[in-house]
Amino acid sequence: MIRRSCLAVAAALALGACKPEEEAGPTPVRPVLTVTAKPVATEMFGPFAGFVAPRYQSEIGFQIAGRMVARDVTMGDVVTKGQRLAALDPVVPRFALTRAEADLADAEAQAENASATESRRRRLMAGGNVAQAQLDSAVASRDTAQARLAQAQASLQKARDQMGYTELHADFDGVVTVRSAEVGQVLSAGQAVLTLARPEEREAVVDIPEDLVAAMPKDAEFTVALQSAPDVTATARVREIAPFADRVTRTRRIRMTLLAPSPAFRLGSTLTVSLSRPVPPRFVLPATAILKEGGRDAVWLVDAAGKTVTRRAVTVAQGDAALAAVTDGLNAGDRVVVAGIHSLSEGQAVRLPDATP
Repeated sequence: MIRRSCLAVAAALALGACKPEEEAGPTPVRPVLTVTAKPVATEMFGPFAGFVAPRYQSEIGFQIAGRMVARDVTMGDVVTKGQRLAALDPVVPRFALTRAEADLADAEAQAENASATESRRRRLMAGGNVAQAQLDSAVASRDTAQARLAQAQASLQKARDQMGYTELHADFDGVVTVRSAEVGQVLSAGQAVLTLARPEEREAVVDIPEDLVAAMPKDAEFTVALQSAPDVTATARVREIAPFADRVTRTRRIRMTLLAPSPAFRLGSTLTVSLSRPVPPRFVLPATAILKEGGRDAVWLVDAAGKTVTRRAVTVAQGDAALAAVTDGLNAGDRVVVAGIHSLSEGQAVRLPDATP
């Protein structure tokens, strides 16, 4: 019995060994994502948001301390040179002026008396009626009185200037951009009351991420458009780049000189700053579409029927982690695979997302 069982097993193994291998199944159809290649002939830098600012502005204040009793302008007002902007309480400076005038009158009287005394003693000295010491004392008194007179005159001029400092006037034509003090406030000398800007030279101020500053063309002319009226545009050229980035936003402030802007570019207006310039035609693709093997770049193209893929070598001019610029190897309208490129083979059957299985 045991022998028969062994013979049956051997026969079964022999029949299994002689059975032909099953044929391999068909290559699976892989779903792919594609983009259509479109040529790009311009390069865009931006856009970035900014605002109009004056190139020159000054914080102005009173040259003396006092309580502000009047403010004739506020933010946004246009002022002319010499126009009064604010005023201090003039009572204390007026008292100082009255005292200085009285001190000058006293000094003038003493100087006149000292001069008369010196003249009399000089005549008496000529007749031998007074001693030389008395004449010398009269001369010294006259010189002292003259010095006190000069001092009183200077004090009066200072008091008059102080009286004039109770009113704040514009040194140039401008626009009030900041109001820093209110009526009734006691101010120290030099404390800012208003900020006055010169409107004739305006700039576009924009904050650009620090990692993009290096790629920004320094000598190009940017296009500046009002956000409230995008059709109103002007050109601007970079004048100043902040040497350090903001510690919070990590952006650097760029100041651009507006070239012959229209009156619509008022101080404080919000802007959109961008730069568009022609470049050699190229195709901008997602970086995931580029297949790198053996130091060469290639892409997978889907045929016109959307059924199979073909590998094609391309030239990549520049790229980063997100995008790649292809300058050679593609034609407008080519459908480029952008996902799953490492699992494809030449002639492999594929299915587009919008195709019927």
